Amino acid sequence: MYSAILAGIVSFLGTILLIPTFIRFYQHKRIEGQQMHEDVKQHRFKAGTPTMGGTVFLAVAIVSTLLFATVFQMLTGGVLAILFILLLYGTIGFLDDFLKIFRKINEGFKAKQKMALQILGGLVFYLVHVQGTGGGELNIFGYSLHLGVLYIFFVIFWLVGFSNAVNLTDGIDGLASISVVISLTAYSMIAIIQQQFDILLVCVAMIGGLLGFFVYNHKPAKIFMGDVGSLALGGMLATISIALHQEWTLLLIGLVYVMETSSVMLQVAHFKYTKKKYGEGRRIFRMTPFHHHLELGGLSGKSEKWSEWQVDFFLWGLGLVMSLVTLAILYL
Repeated sequence: MYSAILAGIVSFLGTILLIPTFIRFYQHKRIEGQQMHEDVKQHRFKAGTPTMGGTVFLAVAIVSTLLFATVFQMLTGGVLAILFILLLYGTIGFLDDFLKIFRKINEGFKAKQKMALQILGGLVFYLVHVQGTGGGELNIFGYSLHLGVLYIFFVIFWLVGFSNAVNLTDGIDGLASISVVISLTAYSMIAIIQQQFDILLVCVAMIGGLLGFFVYNHKPAKIFMGDVGSLALGGMLATISIALHQEWTLLLIGLVYVMETSSVMLQVAHFKYTKKKYGEGRRIFRMTPFHHHLELGGLSGKSEKWSEWQVDFFLWGLGLVMSLVTLAILYL
């Protein structure tokens, strides 16, 4: 517990101190910054805002974790596996952002390229951590399903799915950063109860980094985390749920990310189906991901447009409630 608190404090202070330097670097080099999708008209004024801020809190959290895990002799296989995914998925996101910002390649990596790298990360994680520790049982609402070698497909699906889900969630100021803080806090409680203090250390170190980042990322955001942050955070949540052998919990603790991804999938599928059947594509949501649907008219569509703060608090509240529900299911 003591080591985790120290790691969190160091990550928080380190991120707060380094982010302004990162922003000044952007401004000094006159780097173009974040580009806004032309369909998201309400966010066009944010174009040019510095991005790739995830580079800072990831680096600080990883260094803090390694430092205190080494000092307190908690540098376990679980910690190294989570840090590996953070580093690999963060690197994928960093290169994707780099291509967009510095090479002016609008789409960054091609979808197949990004997917291949994410799958590779999941494969390595399975071979080194899961198979190496004799894993292969999937926890489904408290019941263990022995999958054996087939567990590898779940691991890849889980990592790729949630890394992209958090990436989709990172669409308005502060939403992804605090949503992940809430999720990591829930997993911190599970780690404490299971007495897996090594996993707790990683969680709290990242919580500290994200809270430090939020100081500059809340509305109006001075910096965005970019794919380097969101892809890494999604992969981290997936690996933590596996390391704690509480895989199913991420469906509830991470309900916000599931909703964001599902909204996009449903919108695309419905649009294609109705276009084929009626000759005109129809939409289920006003805009996806789901947070844009809320921005353009709330839940009912009859109310006025929601501000980013309203959307944030609604989805943060949903994440908090579902995290508490999950803890209640597990331990009450």
